[in-house]
Amino acid sequence: METSFAREGADRDACLPLRWGRETELTISAVQALDPLLKDGRPHTYRSGFLAQPVVRFTGQRDATGLLKAGFLTSFVNVSRVQQVRSLDDYGAVLDGWLTTLSRLGFHARHLRIYGTLRPWRRQQVEGITLRFAHLDLTLGDIVLLWHTDHPDRLAVDLGTGLERLAWARTQAHWHDLIYGRFAQAAPPATLDAIRTATLLLGSGIAAASRGAGGITRRVVSAIDPCAGRLGVSAIVRDAYDYWSLPGPLRAPWPEVACGIDREIQRQSGPEQHL
Repeated sequence: METSFAREGADRDACLPLRWGRETELTISAVQALDPLLKDGRPHTYRSGFLAQPVVRFTGQRDATGLLKAGFLTSFVNVSRVQQVRSLDDYGAVLDGWLTTLSRLGFHARHLRIYGTLRPWRRQQVEGITLRFAHLDLTLGDIVLLWHTDHPDRLAVDLGTGLERLAWARTQAHWHDLIYGRFAQAAPPATLDAIRTATLLLGSGIAAASRGAGGITRRVVSAIDPCAGRLGVSAIVRDAYDYWSLPGPLRAPWPEVACGIDREIQRQSGPEQHL
């Protein structure tokens, strides 16, 4: 996979494939584009520059009932700038450019805050310094200076936020309505989140299976309320499909995605649910 990535020069600003298969089954962050440089000590990256990267994570904060808190989703667009840099000045220039971008989006400088520590952390062969940025009381994301432990001259920057969280801070809209729009009251929140995520997975060609990345698809579909499935998921899938198509085209057409979700719901429900 590394060789094919390295040869993709014309697509350096394209999304990473959702099926990752290195240290994680799925792509969980655009920073994984820097793996060759930061983890393998090689002088190249899979991607460089601005990435609007769809990702799937199960680490979102939840309330006492197990529902995702406002501001968190199982799948979202990780808006990032990932690139190799040569000095701390380059790191500062990236941060300065991002503050200018936020200002143009309507985030006034007096409401922005940068916080964190300059003490380096280490995870296996990678070290880094993380600063976070917030608008009012809402943390939007972070900017990280990274380097390979054995090659400290190989520096990179990862500036990231969630597109949905950025829109939330900018609009001050109700989180549930912002994400699901006209379907916000069509099904329970957990079902809407699962259909949204399953659409991304199946649209990316990751069919439900018993293990591997397909096992994640199966796990996600299992969170869909079977009653919602019996009423049909096509309209919600179509809406989510249009959203996930914005960063880049999906592999499977939306009707195939909807059918895949319906089949998996039926398989998990068992024959007794369809008498």
